[in-house]
Amino acid sequence: MRRMAGYHFGWWDARERPVRASGGKALRPAFTILAAEGVGGDADAALPAAVAVELVHNFSLVHDDVMDGDAVRRHRPTVWNVFGRSEAILAGDSLLTLAFAVLAGGGRPADSARTLARCVQSLLDGQSADLGFEERADVSLGECVRMAEGKTGALFGCACALGALQAVGLPGGATSEQVAFLRVFGERVGLAFQIVDDLLGIWGDPAVTGKPVHSDLRNRKKSLPVVAALTSGTPAGAALAMLYRRPLAQADLARAARLVDEAGGRAWSLARVDDLLSEALEALRSAELTPGPAAGLEALARLGADRDR
Repeated sequence: MRRMAGYHFGWWDARERPVRASGGKALRPAFTILAAEGVGGDADAALPAAVAVELVHNFSLVHDDVMDGDAVRRHRPTVWNVFGRSEAILAGDSLLTLAFAVLAGGGRPADSARTLARCVQSLLDGQSADLGFEERADVSLGECVRMAEGKTGALFGCACALGALQAVGLPGGATSEQVAFLRVFGERVGLAFQIVDDLLGIWGDPAVTGKPVHSDLRNRKKSLPVVAALTSGTPAGAALAMLYRRPLAQADLARAARLVDEAGGRAWSLARVDDLLSEALEALRSAELTPGPAAGLEALARLGADRDR
């Protein structure tokens, strides 16, 4: 397990030789630390929660790659592609188990564990819906939004709530209202992040993203830009629906991306990201955090909504 986890995090190669590889952006644990500091908590005390959030995120990535059949992540072969599907599933399970073990060593372990468990269930429900959408032609935009809220929004919301929870009950610490506002902030940022991720999955530069171009289209994923296009009532949306009824050949992928754009999928996505960022920042202001951490959270939110990887 250790060998596969270290490989996934970019610490070493498949033979445990040290390498310099990307381990990801670590945005979610940064949200946890800043949320804790913003409500008068201590960054060190929030570290177990931050680590747990990052472990859950990476558990989901390892399993995602198996389910989607993605062979590349962060510019190198995925865990299952190197060690096998069954071993990768076990590695992901191990990361999830470790997340709860680490969280148990932090503050408010019972409340924190309940919060993280609810989040993981939302993540699993979202992933299950995403897989189910692949077999359906009638996915609504509302369903797709709820799926993304579970897959991505829930973990960002949990990251912020867990950080604030570490300061609940301390003198001058977090109130329940602050925890709630921070959860909403994270959920909105997370949904915006997912929409941007969906856009990059269609139009991103593989040299920058570290993922194969058009991979979501190749798998006929019902991502948010795609469903916005499919439900647009436009000729391009109808043409995309016809294309999505059969496996896409390599030559179909560029045409599918063009149809998503022509049907308004990209425009809808960009507008929704702007709206979600505004909603997130309104919730952040309502949380009334100390200025420094609040500025840090706002900067991370803007980074997540305007990125190329």
